[in-house]
Amino acid sequence: MKLSRFFEDLMSVYKAELEDLKSDSEGKNVLKARLREKAEQLPMLLPMMASNPEMLAVAFHEGFIFMNPLALEALSTKEENKLPSWKSLSAAVKLEPWAEPLSRIVLKDPAGEAFLVIAAGLEYLNRSQQTRKLGASDAQDEDDEDREANEASDELKESGDLDGQYGRHGRDDGDDGDDYDLGEAGADWLAEQGFDRKE
Repeated sequence: MKLSRFFEDLMSVYKAELEDLKSDSEGKNVLKARLREKAEQLPMLLPMMASNPEMLAVAFHEGFIFMNPLALEALSTKEENKLPSWKSLSAAVKLEPWAEPLSRIVLKDPAGEAFLVIAAGLEYLNRSQQTRKLGASDAQDEDDEDREANEASDELKESGDLDGQYGRHGRDDGDDGDDYDLGEAGADWLAEQGFDRKE
């Protein structure tokens, strides 16, 4: 996906803002507490909405529900002067209940609608990048597991025991497993339990 220059530039500062909020001087994760503070400060931050939307957008972090990802993909390719209206996005994006009151504060400002469109775009991009990272991490884990399994198999081949120390079924029956007859073993076991052997 090719981002517009507008979203590409904003995305880097939005992620940096989230990173700054994430941990305190002792390295503890304080993101939730700091996002609550941002939400409380929102009315005072309104003058920065047009010049620094990322400063306010973080207050809406995880506050959007994306109904139509394709609409957001299309949005992220647009420059600032081509952005759609907030109303036209209403079928593609919903707000979490906790974010509704924040949106009402923002929408009182003339720049509010444009800001919500930008905030939704930034949050969508952030979430999709995290999903891609998680997917790549899962794929890496699977690759590591496959590699370990292949290495174990190679070791067994080298030792000349492809089926493992105790044969394919993991038991030491004192036999090489080639002429092992399951039916005969069953009959032996039944005979040991006191049943007559079937001929």
